[in-house]
Amino acid sequence: MNALIGFLIALAIGLTGIGGGSFTVPALVLIVGLPASASVGTAFVYAGVMRLIASPFYLGGKHIHWRYLWLLIQGAVPGLLIGTYLLRKLSGPSNMPVVVILLGLLLTASSSVTFLPWVQNQNFARKNSSWLPWLALPIGIESGFSSAGAGALGTVLLLNYSEMSPPEVVGTDLLFGLVLAVIGSAFQWKFGAIDGHVLTQLLAGGIPGVVIGCIFARRVPKRSLKLVIAVIAIFAGLQLVWSGSRTMIAKRTRSTVPSSVEAAPKAK
Repeated sequence: MNALIGFLIALAIGLTGIGGGSFTVPALVLIVGLPASASVGTAFVYAGVMRLIASPFYLGGKHIHWRYLWLLIQGAVPGLLIGTYLLRKLSGPSNMPVVVILLGLLLTASSSVTFLPWVQNQNFARKNSSWLPWLALPIGIESGFSSAGAGALGTVLLLNYSEMSPPEVVGTDLLFGLVLAVIGSAFQWKFGAIDGHVLTQLLAGGIPGVVIGCIFARRVPKRSLKLVIAVIAIFAGLQLVWSGSRTMIAKRTRSTVPSSVEAAPKAK
């Protein structure tokens, strides 16, 4: 099962650049049963390896906008450090449901822009490139706190507010996510929040999956690829909202059960 999960997520990463954290963390929490902190750490390393394998495909096709990539990194790396610090200080498992829900709502809303042409501004990045680091800062914070956001939110930002083609967006965002994954993995490794056994199984299915995704990405028409990216991102956002809500409800249910049990003897 873990290898199948790794294959499907890697397929999405190779095709669209999305899925490293947005899909992996919910899958590890809901299906595999890992704690939230271990899921974040494992997802960081897994996403980093997948993007490392996928990047040469887009580098070879010259689908990288180096200037935009550098501007995104300038804002996202400080955000990543902030998010990682918050994850450690705020007792990740207890706060993770709220963060996951907020990320899901943000991802769903931002991805819906793809289907609203009057809201898009393809020339925004070219005319206002100095804003890219500031827009990347919250993406880095979300990535550091939950390992999600670098691929999905970065892709949505570049897809709807830059002049780049979909393949260029995917390639640039893959390298962007790779930088964040490498830095984030180093911190998570230091804290010991990685499940090596699950990671190995994910990689066993993920390596062929990401290669297949990269090969087919070149054959998908630009408009179709843009719609696929948007649909996957919306699905990932709704999945995160459902995952966070379910976890929050479960915690509230467990917290009310002891009080009810204690009240029963007093009633007698």
